[in-house]
Amino acid sequence: MNNGFYKICMSKGLIACALVAVITYGVTMHKQASAEGQSKYSKDFFDKAEPIKVRDPLASMLGAMDKGEVFVYTYADAVKFAGHSCPAVAGAYKSTQMALKALYGDEFPVRGNIKVTFRGNIDYKVNGPISQIVTMITGAAAESGFKGFGPVGKYERRNLMAFDKDHTPDPIATCAITFQRIDNGKKVEVLYCVDHVPGSERMDKLTPLVLSGKASDDESKEFGNLWQERVKTILLNPPEGTFIVREVKE
Repeated sequence: MNNGFYKICMSKGLIACALVAVITYGVTMHKQASAEGQSKYSKDFFDKAEPIKVRDPLASMLGAMDKGEVFVYTYADAVKFAGHSCPAVAGAYKSTQMALKALYGDEFPVRGNIKVTFRGNIDYKVNGPISQIVTMITGAAAESGFKGFGPVGKYERRNLMAFDKDHTPDPIATCAITFQRIDNGKKVEVLYCVDHVPGSERMDKLTPLVLSGKASDDESKEFGNLWQERVKTILLNPPEGTFIVREVKE
């Protein structure tokens, strides 16, 4: 009697263990499948930066998403678009985020409803790389942008971005960008001053080693970590004066 009861318990225990094993394997494989084909970043702070949510009526009209849904841009999207993470990419992302908050408050910003003007030529400092991230988020493009539908160019994105070659920013600024709502004309300027976020003194030694290919594996890793620490500060804890947002009155 006892032996039979013991065998039954053992049998049930084995079945339970088998079920647990199958479930665990399934969950593991699901996670691996979900991660397969996704970008694997070395820094977790990419996901800690506040996302930017915008509406895009063009996307809704063409059936890319339901009406009322929003695009969610993350800093990881900016990194993927640029192909790297640096102070220029971080500054572009943060500048755009702050400008949209100033223009729209608690509303969702409307992609394609924003004109952008940079002080200085496209090749002034890092205007060019920064402008690409701004375009990704706002939809504002130069002459290569979408020309819109029909004779009136509905949802046109072309020529919503310009570069004012006759006026450059204060020399202390990395860039100065004006964002303007098309619907009501409200306008703000964002000054980004990366020099307020100093880098590590170790970078002076490591940079030439990395660029020349003479850095060891440890030195290369240290260089990358120090580089990204500066980016992290820009995104998550910028010192006072790094970003200055001010409304522009006509």
